[in-house]
Amino acid sequence: MKVLPPTIRENKRYLAFELIADGPVSRDDLIREIFSVSGSLLGDLGSSECNIWLFAFEDFKGVISCDREHVRQTRATLATITNVKGRRVSLHILGVSGTVLGATKKYLEGVDIFSPEEQSHINE
Repeated sequence: MKVLPPTIRENKRYLAFELIADGPVSRDDLIREIFSVSGSLLGDLGSSECNIWLFAFEDFKGVISCDREHVRQTRATLATITNVKGRRVSLHILGVSGTVLGATKKYLEGVDIFSPEEQSHINE
């Protein structure tokens, strides 16, 4: 399969975030809660239009990608997350960027949320 040219690809935005929680939260539990909240707040159609994806999550910090036209809905969805697996949490958006590298350098400076293989792939 050929790679789509940039003019045809979907435009995305990357939200750097910090999770404030009472205890440890796994990536899978956070994904499950994000999809549950987005489905109940936006419905199936709105949730699919936002195209929310947990890109990276490590040590209570991470990056979420979404569609460029639906950043406000995505932020609203993430603001409604109050608990994950019975633990009280608050998801704080640090900033929005047009690239993963920009989001990690600008808002997550000094935090290693990617494995070495992923980091080398992003820097290319």
